[in-house]
Amino acid sequence: MRCPFCHNPDSRVIDSRETDEGATTRRRRSCPGCGRRFTTVEEAVLAVVKRSGVSEPFARGKVVAGVRRACQGRPVDEHQLALLAQQVEDAVRATGCAEIPSHEVGLAILGPLRDLDEVAYLRFASVYRSFSSVADFEKEIAELRAAPARSTARAGDAPPVERDAVDGDQETPATGSPATGTTTRRRAPERPRPADTGSAAGP
Repeated sequence: MRCPFCHNPDSRVIDSRETDEGATTRRRRSCPGCGRRFTTVEEAVLAVVKRSGVSEPFARGKVVAGVRRACQGRPVDEHQLALLAQQVEDAVRATGCAEIPSHEVGLAILGPLRDLDEVAYLRFASVYRSFSSVADFEKEIAELRAAPARSTARAGDAPPVERDAVDGDQETPATGSPATGTTTRRRAPERPRPADTGSAAGP
């Protein structure tokens, strides 16, 4: 590689290491001409194709900038934004495509942003999906509310109650083994009957 200082057409690598979880490689180079050292960064090319057809390199900074606007006033810090941008890049690179449409990048943002902050998600989705009415927001909010309900198991249900056919017995919760399908029922203790005072003893 050409030296950026003396423009010598040759240089040698003296150190190499991976960064960004292996996504990029940093190489330390030395110029045999002037003796100066410099660093180069190598990474796989990922291009984003805009609606106009123009192609440009994928940039995490643009993802962070777009999401930051949606997160204004929300409890989201820069570290969380950086992690989200990393998730988005990992998702689009996992497709194995050297070029990806810009709307695919938007789709990759929606999932992590929804998990990060639902209000910011609604703001971003309203622009990305071009919400045009209150009904669009209501529909999206309904889906947000329904998602946890579908994924969370029901808990705290009261046990079934059985009623004894005999008059005077109280209702008691039924217990049993779910594995065998059997149930047992506790009956309320019988109350003592009062002594019979209607009959007198004697001749």
